[in-house]
Amino acid sequence: MTTNRVFYLLLASISSVYILYALVNNYIIDPNAETFLKYKVGLERELQLSPWLSVMRIHVGFACAAMASGIINFATHKYDKYRLFHRLNGYVYVISVFLVVLTSGYMAPYATGGKITSMGFNLLNILWLAITVTAIIHIRNKRIDQHRRFMIRSFAFCFTNMLIHLLTTVLHQWVGIAYATSYTIGLYATIVLLISVSEVIIAMGKKKISHP
Repeated sequence: MTTNRVFYLLLASISSVYILYALVNNYIIDPNAETFLKYKVGLERELQLSPWLSVMRIHVGFACAAMASGIINFATHKYDKYRLFHRLNGYVYVISVFLVVLTSGYMAPYATGGKITSMGFNLLNILWLAITVTAIIHIRNKRIDQHRRFMIRSFAFCFTNMLIHLLTTVLHQWVGIAYATSYTIGLYATIVLLISVSEVIIAMGKKKISHP
């Protein structure tokens, strides 16, 4: 089994576990987000719980759809054998990303950590949408390699929520930093890490092509 195959299977396993966790936690265990909402203090805007929860559920659902469709389309053999499926699944990914960004934009003003966190989420949304649109432009112009590279960059953002909460937990529970501050640091660190990791993966791919 090649290194690429092992890496893909590991990533697919992580994605599957996280999707299952996100769906069970947000729709069954804690459908009213009580655990998360208890940290939202000192908001500048009054949070209207019912619409916020509705948007949050849409956000989670399409975030999971984006992660699932993304990992499926990175299975190279599926593209080679089922190009129509790859294309249709790509539409699912793009629509899901758009709806995740849209719902995130609604929730950003109520982000834990206040205005600086809201700004971070808005920055993330702009980056994710711009990168995904660039990937679409490349594939429409038959630039397959460029399309794949930008899809790697785009797909990395599917792990935003997972990484934010992981870093927040480490900073808050292990280091002892206040939750809101940990969440804000986790957000900005996540943006940097996801961009950096995707560029490393792209660079490694280029190196393998240049040195078979």
